[in-house]
Amino acid sequence: MQKNEMLVAAIENGTVIDHIPSEKTYQVAQLLDLAHMKTPVTIGYNLRSKKLGTKGIIKIEDKWFTDEEISRLSVVAPNVVLNIIKDYKVTEKKTVRTPDDIIGIVKCNNPKCITNNEPMPTHFHVQAGMLTCHYCEKEQDINNVELV
Repeated sequence: MQKNEMLVAAIENGTVIDHIPSEKTYQVAQLLDLAHMKTPVTIGYNLRSKKLGTKGIIKIEDKWFTDEEISRLSVVAPNVVLNIIKDYKVTEKKTVRTPDDIIGIVKCNNPKCITNNEPMPTHFHVQAGMLTCHYCEKEQDINNVELV
């Protein structure tokens, strides 16, 4: 293989999610509901990375994500980079930022919380890597959460 040969084919238009920790690649795909995409999706796993050792990369053709969709990624992969591709060129780079509130993404780890007993979305306030449930005020570390 030549040094400059790409392992994952370039896309003409769409989004490339890069620098995903390898072990989080499939969680990112699940969180963005990529299994139901109608456009081509390429998932690379355990690729060499200078920054991470190994990384995941996801390329989605003809798809651009909303800020809300992007903020969902921060729960499982807070340092990913989104490259917006137009005509085979990166036109914009977005870094994922954790929002102040996370709604309907993370399960509350308090079995008595109303969100675990009634059909309603969870709601957490985010501060310094800790999530606080809006309803029961139970705290949990953002790095050890279960997705809804």
